Amino acid sequence: MNKLPRYVQKQKFSNGSIFYRFNPPQKYVDGGVVKRVNLGNSLSEARQQASKFNALIDKFSHESKKVISISTLPTFFGLVHEYKKSNDFNNLSDKSRKDYVYFLDKAMETTYQSKNLSDIKLKNISGGMARQLYEVWLNRGISMANHICAVIRKVYSFGIEMGYVEVNPFKSFKLKATQKRNTVWSREEMLVFLNKCYSKFEYRNIGLIAQMAYEWCQRIGDMRTLEFDNIDFNKGVLKLQQSKRRAVVTLPISDDLLDMLKNQKQDFGFQKYVAPNPKPKGGVYKPYTVHTVSILAKNIMKSIGLPDNLWLMDFRRTGTTEMVEAGVSMGQIMSVTGHVNPNSVKPYMKHTYTSADNALTKRKKYVNNNIL
Repeated sequence: MNKLPRYVQKQKFSNGSIFYRFNPPQKYVDGGVVKRVNLGNSLSEARQQASKFNALIDKFSHESKKVISISTLPTFFGLVHEYKKSNDFNNLSDKSRKDYVYFLDKAMETTYQSKNLSDIKLKNISGGMARQLYEVWLNRGISMANHICAVIRKVYSFGIEMGYVEVNPFKSFKLKATQKRNTVWSREEMLVFLNKCYSKFEYRNIGLIAQMAYEWCQRIGDMRTLEFDNIDFNKGVLKLQQSKRRAVVTLPISDDLLDMLKNQKQDFGFQKYVAPNPKPKGGVYKPYTVHTVSILAKNIMKSIGLPDNLWLMDFRRTGTTEMVEAGVSMGQIMSVTGHVNPNSVKPYMKHTYTSADNALTKRKKYVNNNIL
């Protein structure tokens, strides 16, 4: 019995006829070395084509080994370096890539027994070490620790698929569950915060980011990077593709906010961002980083005596919760927030007195209208 060439499979069509298919591992397809193709029904021709394809694979494998042998792959840094060159990483959205780099940088600068994680050899990173590193990251908060671990797990999954590592030590333990936030701002708290922001030019764009997040019920991240091109000033409409879910929302702009945005365009229209960091770097205006906008907001809150439990990200939740309390339908809320799953809206359904009062009032009205 003739042995089939490497990666060649003998298959049948639905009519029973035989054909041969070249089916190499995914890593060679992702690497652009070869493709998965049908080779026809002739075994001799299939052998010839497979020979050419396998020669390309062998050449690629040989070159890869040479590169890896002179690279820093034996360390965690080396694995991250290879991951950043992969399609797994480069096919992510711009925002996701930036987030991944941020969390990986935080991981690599973590010290374990007087060595940065970036410099530790992969063979020495055990499940126990991974767990201890996770405990260190928990000092920065459960959310931060979980995000770092989640990204590292993806890096290791890539490494396993490529044959760089055999196991994923960061999957040897369970991550702690994060408690869902349900904090909302009161009207008074929002007004005090926004008034403080708008009283100083250096804080003005922080205030605008927060106000847009509240009025349109959008994420702070999307408001940080919002561009003037997203706004139709003639029609008073915002059109935005959200960075997280890629949902596209089209929203009306209130008259007051539209006036503010027109003034903003007069002051910052020479560049593309609606509310950039007013302190350019090298003459270039860029959006606030996640870290900078968070620190500035916290400093403003502290200066006016607002509670520590308030976060800037809660402006979106506050606006969404108000829609729930106003009795807005689930479908209408989702058209604003960009959610595609009703379950994603449920965390905003806070059990407040206003919400309960609205429900009971509606029920009473229904009962009264239907009494014979």
